[in-house]
Parts: sequence; C-alpha cells; structure tokens
Amino acid sequence: MDGFNSAATRFAPSPSGFLHLGHAYGALFSARQATAMGGTFLLRIEDIDLARCTQAYEQAIYDDLRWLGLTWPDPVLRQSDRFPVYHNFLHTLEEGGLTYPCFCTRREIRTEVANAPRAPHGPDGALYPGTCKHLDPMIAKDRVAAGQVHAVRLHMDRAARMVGPLTFTDLDRGEIRVLPESCGDIVLARKDVPTSYHLSVTVDDAFQQISCVTRGEDLLHATHIHRVLQTLLGFPTPVYRHHRLLLDSQGRRYAKRDKAITLQALRKAGKTPEDILQMVGEDTH
Repeated sequence: MDGFNSAATRFAPSPSGFLHLGHAYGALFSARQATAMGGTFLLRIEDIDLARCTQAYEQAIYDDLRWLGLTWPDPVLRQSDRFPVYHNFLHTLEEGGLTYPCFCTRREIRTEVANAPRAPHGPDGALYPGTCKHLDPMIAKDRVAAGQVHAVRLHMDRAARMVGPLTFTDLDRGEIRVLPESCGDIVLARKDVPTSYHLSVTVDDAFQQISCVTRGEDLLHATHIHRVLQTLLGFPTPVYRHHRLLLDSQGRRYAKRDKAITLQALRKAGKTPEDILQMVGEDTH
C-alpha cells in the first residue's frame, strides 16, 4: 500500500437499479474492512451510463445504506461530474501512443470472432480481435476527423511492453501475476460514454486514496487491467480483497432484475437490518 496517506475502502454502486442482497454484502464487507484497518469507508456513485442511471436510484442507494447502519463522509464522489478528468487521463494515454480508434460495431466483432479459426479468449469470453489496430494511422485519423462513430481502445501489446512484469496482492489469495495478454485491447471510451468502467475506476481509486479495494470475485480479472492502467498513469497500487458472490436458492448470483430481493422490497416486507445481516452472513466474510 505504498503511496497512501491513510487506509480507506470504498463501496461503488451504479444507480441503475435498486440495491439487492449482493450489494448489501459488498457494502458491509467494505465497511468492515475499513474498520479492521482503522481506516475510512467511502461511498462512490458510478453513474457513467447516463442512459440507465437515475437520481431516484441514487437516492435509494443512500436510503438503503443508511438503513443498514452505514455511514460515510461527504461529499460523495459522483463519476458523472468527472468526465473532464477522465478525458485528460485518456489524452495522456493517447499522447503516449497507447490507444487507437475502433470503428467496429458489436455485431461486426461478434461475426469476426465467430468466423475466426482460433479467436483469442480471456476469462470473460472472446477478446477483441484487433481489427482496427492494423488500420493505417492516417486513414484512422481521417475517419475520426470526419466524425465516424468509434470507441477508443487500449493498445495492450504496447502497454504491456511499457509496464513490464506486474503483480498485485489479494489479501486472501496472495500475490498474483498480471496477465495483460488475457485482457485484450479493452475499450477506454465510447462516443455515448466518454470513459469506461476500467478507466474511471482506476482514476478514482487513486484520486480517493483507496488503499484496499474490496469487490466481488467476478471482478478479479478486471484487476489485471487496472494494474496496467495504474502503472501507465503513475498511480499507487492498493491491495485487494475479492469476496465471494452471494447466490440465490437456485445457485444464481443476485441481479438487479430480481426485484423481489431488493433491499427496498425486503424492508417493505418487514425485514430489519439485523435480518439482512443474517441473510448475507453476519460476519460478512
């Protein structure tokens, strides 16, 4: 945790739906980790998807977490207020020759992957095949200047060569070697969203001095990407805890579409904060 002035964790939900039991577990896990470190628990609102995120859902997040007994310092960082900040860091990567414009649609990418004899895959599925990486730079520049819709991708091969071998520490799993080749050329920004989860999270964890990142084990692979971005942008590296995912009676992870198990629905059904603690596992470990 070199480079941090104090200990801090964060819970960072997206206000695109009501919180459910899985969110409750994640928030309580993060808060207890902060207490164990003698640090601060922060709340962050990750609302870069302006089409899906709403003020009503954001207010519900505050209400649900306070009902659970959680507190955090104000002001709460809201990512939609920080698009210019993310743009500046994106520009830094662009100036370093570490990005390229991608004009492929999702359908075109799916088709190319399906037709490839050996499409590269990572833990989360097929990787971008690199179609636009091989475009002539002047042609790509002209297409951007003409206003053609495009995303901005990280040139992972160049990034990996620049950062060299990397590791990160998961407090439950030990030291983990970063595998950039398993990540592919990830999207850093799109026309409709001028940043990405990976870029905004990396920037904000550094800005907020998050010394221990807690999140679900489904995001363990994302940490490989974030370590690369941290190094490229000169950010300190936190330690991590990737906790288990809560599953329903069918063995499926909770999702926002399951309205019956939202915290609001459970509260209206007469459940208490103590009931929620018991439902998610009181020790949150």
